[in-house]
Amino acid sequence: MKFVKIYFLLLIVSFLSCSKKEKGIKPQLGTITEAVYASGIIKAENQYIVYATVSGILQKVHVVAGQSINENQLLFDIDRKKAEINTDNARLTYELSRENSRYIQDRLAEMEIKVQSAKDKLALSESIYKRNERIRSLEGISEIDFEAVTLNYKSAKLSFETSKKQLAQLQSQLRNEQKRNSNNLRFNQQSQEDFSIRSAFSGQLFDILVKEGALISSQTPMAIIGKANSFVIELEVDENDMVQVAIDQKIMLTMDSYKGSVYEAFVSKIYPIMDERSRTFKIEAHFINPPKKLYPNLTAEANIIIRKKENTLIIPKNYLLNQEYVIVAKDQKRKVKIGIADYQKVEILEGLTKEDLIYKPEE
Repeated sequence: MKFVKIYFLLLIVSFLSCSKKEKGIKPQLGTITEAVYASGIIKAENQYIVYATVSGILQKVHVVAGQSINENQLLFDIDRKKAEINTDNARLTYELSRENSRYIQDRLAEMEIKVQSAKDKLALSESIYKRNERIRSLEGISEIDFEAVTLNYKSAKLSFETSKKQLAQLQSQLRNEQKRNSNNLRFNQQSQEDFSIRSAFSGQLFDILVKEGALISSQTPMAIIGKANSFVIELEVDENDMVQVAIDQKIMLTMDSYKGSVYEAFVSKIYPIMDERSRTFKIEAHFINPPKKLYPNLTAEANIIIRKKENTLIIPKNYLLNQEYVIVAKDQKRKVKIGIADYQKVEILEGLTKEDLIYKPEE
């Protein structure tokens, strides 16, 4: 009797297992959305890191993290003692060159007189040469005397050309020396301004990354600044998916800071170059209705909507076998043509109707 009860229970369990295993479903008409996954961070609009263009000891911090700042507002002062000495030296050199220019001006006047004298001698020698050239044709002058006249003419011409070159060189020397010293002074004066670090635009100072007394170089990040209360989503998209992404596509976005909430955004900018290290493309997006509070560097995950179809035949993705078959009866497969798919569903274009019964493949 005990054996019969046990056998009866085994039959019931077996029957229920088989019934559960053989239970099928029918395809349904519904909506399916194809999307591309992306991940990234929230950044302030125009967010940038402040760097110095000079090196030195940070002398003074004029701001605090979190405050609003205006364009060209003073943020940091770097010790400029060496720069001030360089500027003073440049000023002395410039003033000395101006004093020396008076001496050079006197030399220029002398050289101009020399050029004029050489020009007059050339004119006289040329006149004598041409006159003796006519006399020579009449055989009124010996060859020796004519050669002396010719030599004197060539010498006068060479002297004139030489004096002109010397004058031009002296003028160029004066001009270049004054310009060089003036440029050097102006450069040192402008370089002093580089020791005062200022904001490029109005916004909010999110963080200060240095302390007074620290050694600053052109590679030292000093602060993070961005537009206040205006944020952009910076996302990375895998190279395999990038060809499907376009401007203005809708984005469904989630953040760890707002668990359980989904926010809408849209693609606003695509950077047309791939990062060779991560094999990803960078895109920017903007919220349609942003949350009330946002902060730079919050993490985000997103689905970029590529296309959406309504009233189409769909089945659960785990009912698809090898991406092209479904089970319609015990050990019987049917080939189907699929369309778009998401994480849970897949569209059926051919091979099934909404009246067909399909079964989940055994794992």
